Amino acid sequence: MFVVVEMVDTVRIPPWNFQRQLNEAISEELNKKLANKVVYNVGLCICLYDITKLEDSYIFPGDGASHTKVHFRYVVFHPFLDEILVGKIKYCSQEGVHVTMGFFDDILIPPESLQQPAKFDEAEQVWVWEYETDEGAHDLYMDQGEDIRFRVTDEVFLDTSPTGPTTATPDPQAKPGQSTAPPPAEDSGQKKEAPYTLIGTICEPGLGLLSWWNS
Repeated sequence: MFVVVEMVDTVRIPPWNFQRQLNEAISEELNKKLANKVVYNVGLCICLYDITKLEDSYIFPGDGASHTKVHFRYVVFHPFLDEILVGKIKYCSQEGVHVTMGFFDDILIPPESLQQPAKFDEAEQVWVWEYETDEGAHDLYMDQGEDIRFRVTDEVFLDTSPTGPTTATPDPQAKPGQSTAPPPAEDSGQKKEAPYTLIGTICEPGLGLLSWWNS
């Protein structure tokens, strides 16, 4: 679930931190920059593990801060495929069951990966496993806050780096003095895309709500 990743970065230390130990100041700056951030194709950064190498520090003209190239290792949340994890159900929707680990919320179990047969209860807004027994079907609800065991089947990284403004194409029919700026985007209220998403499954014996198998 957690891995240690080797990284290299140039860290800027402002002059008011020169009285501190260099390692201490660099550790603080690295955690400010990376902690709780997703690095593309790496995972969710948790905290600094250690610093393995410090290169020479430089002060550039016009900037009183020092710049140091640092080799370090960082603790990253990046489960491997087919790893079994236990989280809590955050909420359910038509998209599937949304799971949280407490520190990471972007986990989705799609409908086709639930224990089958499954249905979505519109009134309760929960998914239900229609468990077949000799006495008939029993509805097992996947309620919010319940502990759930799932297997990681896929991961999706999305590059959310800021992009430049779109270039407006000139309108040949525009009158002199008339603005040719594009209309404001209408999707500003849309849901923000997650930079890192895990896809899971519970469609196997032993997976799903812990309460199903404890009893």
